[in-house]
Amino acid sequence: MSDAKQQARASGTQEPKRNTGERPAVGRGPMAMMKGENARDFRGTMKRLVSYFGKYRWMILLGLVLATVGTIFGIIGPRLQGYAIDELSGIIGARMGGGEADFSGLISWIIRLLLIYGGFALASYIVGFIMTGVSADIAYRFRQDISAKMHRLPLKYYDGTTHGEVLSRITNDVDVINQTLSQGISQMITSLVTVVGSMVMMFSIDWRLTLAALVIIPLSMVVVSAIIKRSQKYFKDQQANLGHVNGHIEEMFSGHLVVKAFNGEHRAIEKFDVHNDDLHEAAWKSQFLSGLMMPIMLVFGNISFVVVAVMGGWFVAVGTLTIGAIASFIQYVRQFNQPLMQIANISNVLQQTAAAAERVFEFLEEGEEIAETSSPVALGKVSGHVEFRNVHFGYDPSQPVIKDFSAEASPGQKIAIVGPTGAGKTTMVKLLMRFYDIDSGQILIDGNEIRDFARSGLRGYFAMVLQDSWLYNATVMENIRYGRPEASDEEVMEAAKAAHVDHFIHTWPDGYNMMINEETSNISQGQKQLLTIARAILADPRMLILDEATSSVDTRTEVLTQKAMDRLMQGRTSFIIAHRLSTIRNADLILVMNEGDIIEQGTHDQLMADDGFYADLYNSQFEHVEAAG
Repeated sequence: MSDAKQQARASGTQEPKRNTGERPAVGRGPMAMMKGENARDFRGTMKRLVSYFGKYRWMILLGLVLATVGTIFGIIGPRLQGYAIDELSGIIGARMGGGEADFSGLISWIIRLLLIYGGFALASYIVGFIMTGVSADIAYRFRQDISAKMHRLPLKYYDGTTHGEVLSRITNDVDVINQTLSQGISQMITSLVTVVGSMVMMFSIDWRLTLAALVIIPLSMVVVSAIIKRSQKYFKDQQANLGHVNGHIEEMFSGHLVVKAFNGEHRAIEKFDVHNDDLHEAAWKSQFLSGLMMPIMLVFGNISFVVVAVMGGWFVAVGTLTIGAIASFIQYVRQFNQPLMQIANISNVLQQTAAAAERVFEFLEEGEEIAETSSPVALGKVSGHVEFRNVHFGYDPSQPVIKDFSAEASPGQKIAIVGPTGAGKTTMVKLLMRFYDIDSGQILIDGNEIRDFARSGLRGYFAMVLQDSWLYNATVMENIRYGRPEASDEEVMEAAKAAHVDHFIHTWPDGYNMMINEETSNISQGQKQLLTIARAILADPRMLILDEATSSVDTRTEVLTQKAMDRLMQGRTSFIIAHRLSTIRNADLILVMNEGDIIEQGTHDQLMADDGFYADLYNSQFEHVEAAG
């Protein structure tokens, strides 16, 4: 390893933990089943998973019964082939001896074989149809439940959980359950029935040949088990290192402008090489060891075939067995060896399915938002009177952020909330929208406590323009219409004109039909913010929340947008969070916050006359501007 790579490895910089979403897939080869983790409560999780099947239990049972029947048909087939071979041998012997050949017996066996294998094919088709349909329906239900749960979880959950972790539950974990149901369960049943049935048929043909064939099996299983035990840790290392590689690539790609700006390409490549080397080392070891198993099984299988062929030839020569019996026996040996690997991995399949189900059930059991009131308040007309009474709140109850906050906003007033970073300004907005529930105190709208409203009804009274503008992968028209889905195209365009973004839109390819890409990198930050303002204008709410709504626009656009916002705020209760104090000079009431408390309140002129904390903030901003000028 190069010095640069050693330095990168020894630098002490830890790779952020990421959920790569990699999960094993049932039915993709024996080694695919070995990756993953074990469930902490295997029995309890499997019991819950079975209970989740609900109305599908009888369908699953029918599928398993048909799988068993089809497997039995497949087991009977080789024995009938042996009888047909013996019949054909008799016909050949009769013809060679100059006698007449009777084909009726051979035709009878061929018809039976066609019926047997036809039944096997039909049963396999029905089992596939049933199990695929059931597994798809159950996966559909799981994803529906997870999706609904996502919208009932409090924001606190997402504050401590990565996006990849949530996505892993709804995609990869559900896929593991889906594939186990559609393939794994029927494979387990057919493998067990095949092994037992083949052994019974082998003993029915000749017990001596059966014992000779079975002697080889324990030896092969000992070797395979040793390989599995040794390779499993390399597969775990491979998954971990794959997560490091994916995480590093994601970070470097999402921040490629910063990487280039600070000439970080060389360091990024060095770190990638370290992770890539680790991945390569684990991957080739795991793949090499897993690749040994099939040749080893083939070697032992061939040894078994040689022993059976030699002994069987002798028994045919002395007249103990027929050629057809030996042909049938060899097929049963092959049938017996084939599912042994699947049986060896049944426990791994079940453990990983239980682990995936456990993660899904853990997510579905997460604590939800405080339940809605049974009889929510529904205001026919909202005047916009808002009052905070002795509000206390902390993201961590032991570390309060808001302490005894009280304020009142009369209908139609423009309320500005200012203060240094970390003072609690944005937190107040989150509490007002019930993104979080307060620890104590009250927040009232038109005299009604906000917990007496349905959350959807409460939030319908507001429109928000946040500092972090959010747009999604859709057309410009659809992004603006998100504020009011039933709005016409003309209303969308009027809102865009009011937000002074219409002239930008007409310069873009396809105008209002231009697709905003997933990273929203095909428009500027200021244009994104103007689009979110247009969305709020289209929503036409009674109350507005503007969190640094004009922070990312240039000075000329800010002046135009501020005029549009002033027209929009007329007659509406508006809460404005601003760092640039020049934008809120005409506010009806300015609340000055510091460390979760209101330390000053009043109009701009009153606060400047008081020459207190607000005046210091305001003057410091303009001193900075004058110094820069």
